[in-house]
Amino acid sequence: MAAAESSFKIILGSSSMARQRILAEMRYEFTIMTADIDEKSIRKEKPEDLVTALAEAKAIAIMARLQHTDILKNVACPTLLITADTDLCGLFMQVVVYKGTIREKPCNEDEAREFIKGYSGGHAAVVGSVLVTNLNSGASKGGWESAEILFYRFTSTTYLTK
Repeated sequence: MAAAESSFKIILGSSSMARQRILAEMRYEFTIMTADIDEKSIRKEKPEDLVTALAEAKAIAIMARLQHTDILKNVACPTLLITADTDLCGLFMQVVVYKGTIREKPCNEDEAREFIKGYSGGHAAVVGSVLVTNLNSGASKGGWESAEILFYRFTSTTYLTK
């Protein structure tokens, strides 16, 4: 499938296969750059503020890295940087709100199993954000969204054991 001719360049600020697949299916060419930030050091009380702050921090980190590369040299068209904060597939998204508490990505398999067991018969809200920054003008626009996930009561925990 040939890439679509576009009047802008895209930098995807993520290594997410789901995000790459979305842009590829839309037939856009893009460059991948990831942010090396300490996500655990960014704290906010409200989940929507947290995901927004994380997407912004990723954009700032990538823009700082871009100043030391040749990626933007001799680029005549506008360049858009897309950063986000959520994993588009799976229950281990960047921010999940469960019983009023923000749960971030589990640190290990044991914590992941405990999270899943705790969801049995309950519900959780997934919160994510996207930020698009025009690197030529400096303008950016973003937003957040949440979705509620309802879980059936698990009748077997076989798949949750090691």
